[in-house]
Amino acid sequence: MAFSRAKLFTGLVATSALVLAGCTGGTEDGTAGDSGESYTIGINQLVQHPALDAATAGFKEAFADAGVEVEFKEQNANGEQGTALTIAQQFAADDLDLALAVATPAAQAMAQNIINIPLLFTAVTDPVSAELVESMEEPGANVTGTSDAAPIDEQLELLKQIVPDAERVGIVYASGEVNSQVQVDQAEEAAGPLDLEIVTQTVTSVNEIQQAVEALGDVDAIYVPTDNMVVSGIAALVQVAETKQIPVIAAEEGTVEGGAVATLGIDYTELGRQTGEMALRILRDGEDPATMPVETAAEFTYVVNEDAAERQGVTIPEDILAEAEKK
Repeated sequence: MAFSRAKLFTGLVATSALVLAGCTGGTEDGTAGDSGESYTIGINQLVQHPALDAATAGFKEAFADAGVEVEFKEQNANGEQGTALTIAQQFAADDLDLALAVATPAAQAMAQNIINIPLLFTAVTDPVSAELVESMEEPGANVTGTSDAAPIDEQLELLKQIVPDAERVGIVYASGEVNSQVQVDQAEEAAGPLDLEIVTQTVTSVNEIQQAVEALGDVDAIYVPTDNMVVSGIAALVQVAETKQIPVIAAEEGTVEGGAVATLGIDYTELGRQTGEMALRILRDGEDPATMPVETAAEFTYVVNEDAAERQGVTIPEDILAEAEKK
């Protein structure tokens, strides 16, 4: 099947002087089945952190569960958009059957370069704003996948349940992530009916996180969106929060494992598996990514960290504890 794109994306620079020697990753064989099917898939993951790692693992599990043999060519950009672009350029020259991008900047880099084979993405909050697809219902080219759009309204309601007197909520996010700006805009919209004021600080590197949290000033709680840079450096944010006794509410469970108090969030392993099942429909059944709607997570679950709650000076309500998974 031949694919074409209406346009190339300009969200990232067109060239990169970085070389893949700085990337991590390698090649890993999938589980072989009896059907004789065999594929080669390139995976470009933006950065290593629990949510993205889980999404990649879930994607691979879908093939193992189906008994399909796959050679996975995995690369990790270590949080560098330029490196993600270099990986994409290498994959464009490789003999791949399909490619996967994990997180928005990696997906933008891949979409610039991968135009002749199916390209799937996962852990992308708003693929339309990121110019990856024409619409959620009709992607329109060789790119489709799964969105990790979080239930931000419900997450801020959870914040109010845990911190009933909260008035000012701080958010630290990466200025270069379209995904993060979308979530901040949604949080500001959801905050009004809850009588919350959103206070923000941006960062351009993990090393700036601690200073940015300090610069939030007098906030009653911190909300952490699915921002790849901040989540990968969550320890620095949590350290300040614990010192200042500021409760942290997260958009996904990996951040709760990293020291946030709670979330109503996505299971990224299942999201990745969902993406893998889409890939199987393309490779085995001949479905066209152009007409495959972008899929979203079907279920959300409470996840809590009682030790983190104690360190940050809050008590998780019993009704939430009764339903939640404990970390």
